Amino acid sequence: MRPCFAAVLAALSLTVLVFSPSASPAQEQPEVKRKIVNRVVPVYPELASKMQITGTVKIEVVVAPNGKVKFTQVIGGSPVLAKAAVDAIEKWKWGPAPQETKELIELNFHPGDSHP
Repeated sequence: MRPCFAAVLAALSLTVLVFSPSASPAQEQPEVKRKIVNRVVPVYPELASKMQITGTVKIEVVVAPNGKVKFTQVIGGSPVLAKAAVDAIEKWKWGPAPQETKELIELNFHPGDSHP
């Protein structure tokens, strides 16, 4: 592994926000989120590092009843970061459910933030 790349990985701070479709305020059903049982962290693209690109990538994911990703669609974010986000999410696994679900995933890329 190149020292430059290792330094970028060490400095990479990645925040993952997962949103499930929620009920409107008028409905009284509690929000149910499908549990993620295996999450893969995206590899920060070298081009994004060189260009110091940060940002959020929003991806809609259709998850099959067995918990595997069936379909992904990027709905926002930098194209430089989107492929890395999709590549990682396609390896994620959710807990089983009676039917397929749609999940909204937001991955925040911030290469310069490192917290002790």
